Amino acid sequence: METSKFSKFTAEFLGALVLVLMGCGSAVIAGANGTTGVGLLGISFAFGLSVVAMAYAIGHISGCHINPAISIGMVVAGRMKASEAAYYVVAQILGAIAGAALLLLIESNHPGFEMKPWALGSNGWGAGYLGEYNTMAAFVAEAVFTFIFLLVIFGATSTKNINGGFAGLAIGLSLVLIHIVGIQITGVSVNPARSIGPAVLAGGVALSQVWLFILAPITGAILSAVVWKTILEKN
Repeated sequence: METSKFSKFTAEFLGALVLVLMGCGSAVIAGANGTTGVGLLGISFAFGLSVVAMAYAIGHISGCHINPAISIGMVVAGRMKASEAAYYVVAQILGAIAGAALLLLIESNHPGFEMKPWALGSNGWGAGYLGEYNTMAAFVAEAVFTFIFLLVIFGATSTKNINGGFAGLAIGLSLVLIHIVGIQITGVSVNPARSIGPAVLAGGVALSQVWLFILAPITGAILSAVVWKTILEKN
């Protein structure tokens, strides 16, 4: 029996919600909490494990894209129809906003809460943001990291891959790797929905910079899909 559109929409909504709530939540709540903070490595694993968990929870329903760049890349690679990708993207963005809203609800009830610039784990760059890398570095990093991320996804989910049962694990661990390298540059997006969710609620500089985290990941995803389709898996 074919899975309904509503089931796929709900799966993508919930997957994006969990990614933002747990991934961004690890940075906001546990990332630098004195001597008990999980640090950069812990945040990296939180994002990766969120993907692993949801891959096995909803992968059989929607494929667990939970990322507009992945859905767009699948369209370019010929693995998905544009009409289906459109409602995936809507579900992912709404889920990410819901996840950020839940995080805000939790964190705003902490006595020391303050809505600072780039709040709620928002992505960013420039003066005042983590490593203070410039716009060029941020764009290149996001595009290249997304390119690599999509290559892993295409390969792990290929019908030619005899280890397809471990796709969720491979994809999640690749996201851990990308975060370990990239957090200091942009906080790591490689996912427009993950960036839009917190930025919409944080506003200010986070919202003004969100364009890069839409454009760069989509650029990297399209390039990855073209390389995969025309070179790496060409018959």
